[in-house]
Amino acid sequence: MQALTSFVLAAFASYVGAWYFGLVEGNFALLLFLATVVTGLYWLAERFYFLPQRLNAAAELEAQTIRRNEELGKLGISKVDGDISQAKARLLEQPWWLDWTAGLFPVIIAVFILRSFLFEPFKIPSGSMIPTLLVGDLILVNKFHYGIRLPVLNTKITEGTAPKRGDVMVFRYPPQPSLDYIKRVVGVPGDEVAYLNKRLTINGKPLETSALPEFFDEDTMRYFKQFEETMGDQKHRLLNDDGRPAFVPGASEFEFKNNCRYSVEGVVCKVPEGHYFMMGDNRDNSLDSRYWGFVPDKNIVGKAFFVWMNFGNLRRIGSFN
Repeated sequence: MQALTSFVLAAFASYVGAWYFGLVEGNFALLLFLATVVTGLYWLAERFYFLPQRLNAAAELEAQTIRRNEELGKLGISKVDGDISQAKARLLEQPWWLDWTAGLFPVIIAVFILRSFLFEPFKIPSGSMIPTLLVGDLILVNKFHYGIRLPVLNTKITEGTAPKRGDVMVFRYPPQPSLDYIKRVVGVPGDEVAYLNKRLTINGKPLETSALPEFFDEDTMRYFKQFEETMGDQKHRLLNDDGRPAFVPGASEFEFKNNCRYSVEGVVCKVPEGHYFMMGDNRDNSLDSRYWGFVPDKNIVGKAFFVWMNFGNLRRIGSFN
């Protein structure tokens, strides 16, 4: 078992190392699932086989010691070295290969359940959601709000609440599902979304916007026009960059692209059933549905709702819209 465990741990370490150095495309959900299964098997083996064997060996040592002392007592020998505490402790001690597998199972399964079905942490890697979310924000994502999904497969097993316009959603990037993206839901199934001349219209009705003081982006050392936009019953802030054109350059080929019409003014799209149209709040600096298309329901990960840490700015901690 020691050799087998060494091989298993080496395989896990090799995969993580190859992922870290970019040699393979990692899948943390799959890695956590496999770690849960493997450590769970070791935990069961420890609970029902290896631990009883150690307990039996310790009990046998104690019984042998008692018999030996009784036999010596019959011979008139009363003073013997009968301290077996250290030997018994060594017999009961869990070997390293069980300590690194079965011993970690309670922690790993707790993380697996928490991450898969309740809340998952994410780090904001880019500025596409500025000013709502900043680079370096550590956020929590509600994994059950839109319905509980099986880990790895992402198959929905409960319905939950349907995504609505204005939600900040984490989803699997359609062109490369191994990557997670975060954007705002702008269009739900059946909506006609128009973003023309940097003005958002849904089903023919322009969204209400009001100007705010300019936003200073510390990363680019630039000021951007800032607005407050009302989407349904929610208000959120957005940025516009006067230096960027209204048209969408370099849109890729994607499913249902014939639902969209591109022009020098921007884009108009009819959202198909079971799909969502996503946009970043940093409107002119966001790679979103305008470029790569609609997000299918099967790609949904969860609803982002809370910044739990930003090591560069503790005032960022709190909920957001």
